[in-house]
Amino acid sequence: MDSRKSGSTTERPPLLDDGFLAKIQRLSLVSRKTVSGSVRGERRSRRRGFSTEFADYRDYVAGDDLRYLDWNIYGRLDRLFVKLFHEEEDLTVSILVDVSKSMATGRPEKLFYALQVAAALSYIGLVAEDRVGVYPFSNELHAPFRPVRGKRNAPRLFRFLQSVPVGQHTDLERSLRAFAHAFVRRGLVILISDLLDPSGFEGPLRHITARSVETHLIHVLSPEEVDPELVGDLRLVDCEDDSIVEVSLNRRLLEAYRESVAGFRSAVQHRASQRGVSPLFATTDVPFDHLVLGYLRKRGLLG
Repeated sequence: MDSRKSGSTTERPPLLDDGFLAKIQRLSLVSRKTVSGSVRGERRSRRRGFSTEFADYRDYVAGDDLRYLDWNIYGRLDRLFVKLFHEEEDLTVSILVDVSKSMATGRPEKLFYALQVAAALSYIGLVAEDRVGVYPFSNELHAPFRPVRGKRNAPRLFRFLQSVPVGQHTDLERSLRAFAHAFVRRGLVILISDLLDPSGFEGPLRHITARSVETHLIHVLSPEEVDPELVGDLRLVDCEDDSIVEVSLNRRLLEAYRESVAGFRSAVQHRASQRGVSPLFATTDVPFDHLVLGYLRKRGLLG
């Protein structure tokens, strides 16, 4: 069990390194639904072309269309900038991250893993000029990182994620209801959680899906939660409410437990899909860069 206490604001190590950021620089978040806004995201412009109304500049990245370089600025500053233009489409990306006490467990820790994934997806969105917001939650919705646009905001967002405190127990109903009432808008919602809420997960999802928002779920568990190897007389302490259970585990009970976890994941797959939510299952022993560069691309969330 992780020793970090609820409410701790101890700074974590860097979530992403420069090498990984370079690998995801050209990726984009893919939405299946059309959304409205004012400033185009780079992801959409590559499919639809540019309009004629100027909006902003950003630094040139290898592979950008050379037609949209501003050579006048290059002549003055000796730096390459790409012109951005207004378009009809704009994407708001909302990333909900479970920071409850159960997430601060596991080897590797589930919470750090989730924050790495959130940082990667946020960076991809910011580079593409999408509007990105991050919303930590546990027993309630915590102070958010309100939506911003542009790569220049990435360092500030990373600092926010590195210092987000561990919360209390998980209350999906209260947290997702608060998010839906205060922040949800047309766009893309990504929920990262272990879903370990005794009250269940299906009902709370309706607060988001009822608003016709495209929603993806990244369900994170640790290896020992999926396939524990403990046997014998054990004293188990619940990481969220500190309740204690004394059990004698043998191979038969472990097998029953594994079947229960498999059943839980199957229920998540079925019930989430029924509500139009795309679930992806991840264990923290799978390197997070494999999750981002491999699984999320194969599932169509990244392109």
